[in-house]
Amino acid sequence: MEPVKITIFQAYLFWENVEKNLNNLSLRLSALKEKTDLILLPEMFNTGFTTNVEKCAEKMDGATMHWMYEHAKAYNCVIAGTLIIEEEGRYYNRFIWMSSDGSFVHYDKRHLFGMAGENEVFTPGNSRIVLNLKGWRVCPMVCYDLRFPVWSRNLRNAYDLLVYTACWPDKRSAHWRALIPARAIENQAYVIGVNRVGYDGNEIYYSGGSMCISPVGDVVYYKPEDEDLYTFTLNPADLVKAREQFPFLADADDFSIKNH
Repeated sequence: MEPVKITIFQAYLFWENVEKNLNNLSLRLSALKEKTDLILLPEMFNTGFTTNVEKCAEKMDGATMHWMYEHAKAYNCVIAGTLIIEEEGRYYNRFIWMSSDGSFVHYDKRHLFGMAGENEVFTPGNSRIVLNLKGWRVCPMVCYDLRFPVWSRNLRNAYDLLVYTACWPDKRSAHWRALIPARAIENQAYVIGVNRVGYDGNEIYYSGGSMCISPVGDVVYYKPEDEDLYTFTLNPADLVKAREQFPFLADADDFSIKNH
């Protein structure tokens, strides 16, 4: 493992407007002044959170995927976030991990938010993935997945960094602030939550609160309310120290997860 630089973009999103969002993201990212290894964007970063799949869904060779590749190549890093993908008549809230060479891996959101009707429109994913970034094992999740500790569990020490990309409303921000540190401490891993800011088309307000929490619960980064583009470094020595000083993962329960 090497030290890794991660950039969080806590963005204002324009409701169901792909062109405007991608242009705004491009403009804001142009302010990056240092090399980064990973740029993390909010859930449905090109549309805001919506179930309007007829208007907002794209194919895997659509405009947003091309935008991700162009920017991953330009900044020589990985760019990651979710968008609505249509495949064979099914719709997915899909996390894309786009590398600078154009190769990509995806994770489909497992837990679909029934209160907003997400489960009526989208098909859930049925498997986790773990990615490699400079020797760090990275496990991506999406928003509502945060509420399900079994799915997020660092089973058999599978990952070092857990990432949640989200559109998490302000009225439940206390839960966000509690659950992300809990996931970091219980899984003895760094945890990053990337949220958006501003109002959406349903007048739901998002107050950001994007954060990075260490394996011992320390705050590496936290930003409420404002749009923010911020880069920080994670050092593997800090992770190793936390696990060596209190190696409780060795005593964790072993179990398997059944598909829905």
